[in-house]
Amino acid sequence: MYGTLRGALAGRKIAFDRDGFKATVAGRISGIGNTIRIKSIHVHYDLAVPVEAREATERALRLHPEGCPAHQSVKDAIAITWDATVRIGNQTIALREGDEA
Repeated sequence: MYGTLRGALAGRKIAFDRDGFKATVAGRISGIGNTIRIKSIHVHYDLAVPVEAREATERALRLHPEGCPAHQSVKDAIAITWDATVRIGNQTIALREGDEA
């Protein structure tokens, strides 16, 4: 999903700090003994974009799971969610899956 979002931002020509664009991933597993199952994955993005790119960035975040082959491959078997901390100029906003613009 990280690569798909990165591509969506670049495709929209959004100037973002590529070195400062980070993702933290956490997962939950269950199982007994040697057999485990991934139950859920949560991705947290941290990035900075210019003020004029706010709407396009929010749109890219909302739509990136649909364009991610890995997400599409496992979404029916593993719950996948995301949220983001986006620095826009001097403002910091928090977005998450399901937020409407």
